[in-house]
Amino acid sequence: MPEKQHLYQLIAQNRWTTYLFIIIFTLILAVVGYALGYYFRWGIEYYLIFALFIIFYNLSLYYNADKLALAVNRAQPAAVKEYYELHNVVEEVAIAAGIPKPRVYVINDPAPNAFATGRNPNNAAVAVTTGLLQMMKRDELQGVIAHEIAHIRNYDILLMTIVAILGGLLILFRDIIFRWAFYAGGTRRRDSRSRSGGQLGLVLILLALVLAILSPLIVALIRAAISREREYLADASGALIVRNPFGLANALRKIGSYTGKLRTASHATAHMFTANPFGKDQEEKLNLFASHPPLKERLRRLEQLTIP
Repeated sequence: MPEKQHLYQLIAQNRWTTYLFIIIFTLILAVVGYALGYYFRWGIEYYLIFALFIIFYNLSLYYNADKLALAVNRAQPAAVKEYYELHNVVEEVAIAAGIPKPRVYVINDPAPNAFATGRNPNNAAVAVTTGLLQMMKRDELQGVIAHEIAHIRNYDILLMTIVAILGGLLILFRDIIFRWAFYAGGTRRRDSRSRSGGQLGLVLILLALVLAILSPLIVALIRAAISREREYLADASGALIVRNPFGLANALRKIGSYTGKLRTASHATAHMFTANPFGKDQEEKLNLFASHPPLKERLRRLEQLTIP
C-alpha cells in the first residue's frame, strides 16, 4: 500500500516543481532575447520601444483573458433563480476558501466539465456545463467547484497567462530571427566582398531553423507540464477546502465514464477545464504534451491523501 502524503507536503512539492519550470522557461527566453538583441545591435531606444510593446501586450491579455475564455467557450451568466443550487454551492465553497464569490456561468453542453478564469480572486468566474449539473450529486459538485476555486485561490489562471505570454514571446523572437536571418544571409551572399558575412547569415539561418522546430515543442512541453502540476495541486487544495477528497474523486470517475467530447472546447483552452474536454486524460499512459494528468493517477492521489 503506497505511503500517504500529507496534504501540505503535496502542495509544497507541486509548487516547487512549478517554480522550476518557470525558471527554466525564463532562462530560455532570456537567452533567445539576448541573441536577438546582439544580432541586431539594438541601442537603448529599440529596447525601450520593444519593452513598451511587451507591456501593452501583457496588460491587454492580463485584463481581458477571462472575457476571452468565457466567450470562446460560449459560457452564459447563470440566472440565480434557475441555478439556485449551483450559486449556493459556489458561495459556500468560496466562503470556505476565504475568497469572494466568483461570477457563475453555465455552458449548454451535455459533456460534464467545468473551468475557472480570472486574474485574481477579486476578478474571477466559474463556468460549469449543464451536463455536469445533471450528472453530479451535491458533494460531487462541491468537489468540482472546490477544484476550480482552488485554481483561483492559487492564482493558477494568472500563472498560465504568464506562461502563455512567455511562450508567445519566445515564438515571436524565433520568427524575427528566422526572417531576418534569411534577409541578411541573402543580402550578404549577393555581396561578393563579404564572404564572412554570408557565412554568418548561413549560421543564423541554421539557428533559425533549429528554433523554428524546437520553440513550439519547448512551449508546449513546459505549458503542459505546468498545467499537469497545477491540476494535482488544485485537487489537493480543493480537497482541503471542503475537507473531503472523495467528492471530487467520484466526480472524476463520472467525468471519465462519459464518452463524448465537449463541443465548445478547443485545444487552446483545453488546459483550463477540470478534466480534458477531449477525453485524452482517460488513457493510462502519460503523454508529455497532455494538458491533464491521467484520471487514474489523480484518483490514486486523491484517495491516498490525508486531510489535516
